[in-house]
Amino acid sequence: MEAFLVSLGAVAVAEIGDKTQLLALILAIRFRAPLAVIAGIFAATVANHALAAFAGTLVADWLTPEILAWVLGVSFLAMGLWALVPDAPPLEDETKAPSRYGPFMATTIAFFLVEMGDKTQLATVALGARYEALALVAFGTTLGMMAANVPVVLFGEAAAKRVPLALMRFAAAAIFIVLGLAGLASALSYS
Repeated sequence: MEAFLVSLGAVAVAEIGDKTQLLALILAIRFRAPLAVIAGIFAATVANHALAAFAGTLVADWLTPEILAWVLGVSFLAMGLWALVPDAPPLEDETKAPSRYGPFMATTIAFFLVEMGDKTQLATVALGARYEALALVAFGTTLGMMAANVPVVLFGEAAAKRVPLALMRFAAAAIFIVLGLAGLASALSYS
């Protein structure tokens, strides 16, 4: 259960102000089809985060527990620092889908591609390696992504104006730094 709760919380907070959240806002405004956009975000996130969590479990199998603890500790600390840097909005070509696609398919494709290499995807890889619980991590990070993006789709610009993004970035950074310090403490225990 810890894998699920940590995954959910880390991604939900880290996603606030992230470029994929900005993409959700753009798609919601562009298509004015909130259920299709939400379904597209969900489909893209399930696919992306299941693959990322799987990659994390593979990494965990290849490394010794000591090396894994060091890698995860440093990775989470780096993600904590990265979380402090505001994301730029997605590029215009990332938000434009060919007109032959409806809102569901356009959202699924755009969200999947924009999420590649994003801090929440990398966090999912690290969480998958840390907990080696593929389903719990993928489910937790997917729900975290939905918790952060569904309100943006449903309430659009009004929600974006009320969320203190700087505070949320600091909260996300704090979560990742705590996970990083716990990983480094674990690594030191092997010595």
